[in-house]
Amino acid sequence: MKKPTEGMVQSINTKADLVMDGTSYQGLNSYGKIMIGDKGFEYYNNRNKGDYIQIPWTEVDYVIASVMFKGKKIPRFAIQTKRNGTYSFSAKEPKKLLRAVNQYVADDRMVRSLSLFDVIKRAFNSKFKKDN
Repeated sequence: MKKPTEGMVQSINTKADLVMDGTSYQGLNSYGKIMIGDKGFEYYNNRNKGDYIQIPWTEVDYVIASVMFKGKKIPRFAIQTKRNGTYSFSAKEPKKLLRAVNQYVADDRMVRSLSLFDVIKRAFNSKFKKDN
């Protein structure tokens, strides 16, 4: 997925549906551009041209959105790949970005992450099930 190279990076997409500012949360946060295209999801760091992430649509297992305030705010989202783990991002307009991704990723593969309340509730319920 991620390949450090010299010089200009070759895009995997033949056409770009959407390009917007975004942040990658792999290791140190980095700011750059997110591109949604016909062949995959791409992230390019603004400062370091060798720091980029390319995920073909065939490798995407799930797109996980962190949804807050009944869908009014989506602070970040993650792309879980079939082989290389999960990549976390945030975008300037996440709803617009996720709608563009939804053209290539099936609805049943676009999921919400658990909220803090859901995590606490799940832990609480499992504790009582173990005690009984």
